[in-house]
Amino acid sequence: MTDATAFEDVIAAISFNTDGLVPAIAQADGTGEILMMAWMNREAVLETLRTGRVCYWSRSRKGLWRKGETSGQMQRLKDFRVDCDGDTLLLIVEQDGVACHTGRRSCFYRAVRDGKLEVIQDVETDPSILYGHGHR
Repeated sequence: MTDATAFEDVIAAISFNTDGLVPAIAQADGTGEILMMAWMNREAVLETLRTGRVCYWSRSRKGLWRKGETSGQMQRLKDFRVDCDGDTLLLIVEQDGVACHTGRRSCFYRAVRDGKLEVIQDVETDPSILYGHGHR
């Protein structure tokens, strides 16, 4: 089986949007914590399944984004799930360090409390250490 046909049934089950993308939610293996949401295209899905290292599609850079490539905060795939409609992916991952570019464990670090948006997670790693200057 070649790479092109190895995951044919998986690709066929995914309902990519008109831009050729599908939202992918990364969830921490073991704890169930939601870490982040990003986009994947066909190539990112295939690379992730083939290598076990999570790869997304960066809309701003218009290219593949191998999580941790710059920051070292890599995600290793533990389970790949497709929802009932095929329009959302759930990636169970083992996360090295923090998932968010702000240096927090999760991108979902703000919550509504008493009608106001509050920060509920502290920065764990200084983003300038992760990415250097000028990232994002």
